[in-house]
Amino acid sequence: MISETKITVRYAETDQMGIVHHSVYPIWYEAARTEAIKKIGITYSALEKNGIMTPLVELNCKYIFPAEYEDVLRICVEISKLTPARIVFNYQIFKEGIEKPINTGSTGHAWVGRDLKPINLKRQFPDIFEKITQLTNHE
Repeated sequence: MISETKITVRYAETDQMGIVHHSVYPIWYEAARTEAIKKIGITYSALEKNGIMTPLVELNCKYIFPAEYEDVLRICVEISKLTPARIVFNYQIFKEGIEKPINTGSTGHAWVGRDLKPINLKRQFPDIFEKITQLTNHE
């Protein structure tokens, strides 16, 4: 399942040249990821209340074409890999009026407890694991 989130570029997200600063893209990834999780009835705060943390262990980001102030962007996110120990999200950012993505990326996250030790999400929280599988390409 691909989830989509729309964002309009804010002035504060641009540099002196009027182009979106490279550091903003991972923030947009997080916004899209959070929305995708909400669409299946889970929130990050609920995961954390259950003692499930998802620290970032890998980030890839490819800049293809710049985004600028007030551009309307569509951020598409999908889960490319889900295991009991890890989850990987893929992102594509599209600028209104351009068919090809202007940015692509991925983030990898571990499933850990509050103590930051790895957990087996499928074994410890089977209901949550099953809900998350709704976002995978392997429905």
